[in-house]
Amino acid sequence: MINTKIEHLKSEFNILDNPMDKYQHIIDLGKDKKKISYDIRQNKNLIKGCVSQAWMHIQSRENPITIITDSDALIVRGLLSILERLVNDSSIEDIKKLDGSSILNEIGLG
Repeated sequence: MINTKIEHLKSEFNILDNPMDKYQHIIDLGKDKKKISYDIRQNKNLIKGCVSQAWMHIQSRENPITIITDSDALIVRGLLSILERLVNDSSIEDIKKLDGSSILNEIGLG
C-alpha cells in the first residue's frame, strides 16, 4: 500500500518539469493542508532541529499508524503533508522501510 502512495506522489511531481514548480507545489500543499487543532502545538510534539517550528503528534501508534503534523512555514507544512500521506494508514513495518532521501530524489527534489 505504501508503494502505491509513493507511485502516486511520483506521478504528481513528475508532471512538473521545472524544479521551482515542484517547490511551489509543496508550498501549495502547505496552503491546502487541512487546518488542525492548535492542541498539537506543544513542546512535547515539537520537531527539534527544524529552523521553522514544526510539530508532529502520533495519534495512533498501532497499525495502521496515524500522525498529525503542522508548521508555521508553508514549505515545511507542505513537506509534512507529504509525510502524512505516506505514513497515515500504513503499517509500522512499511514505515520503517521508507527512505526519505530516495523519495525526494525520485520526485526531483533531492
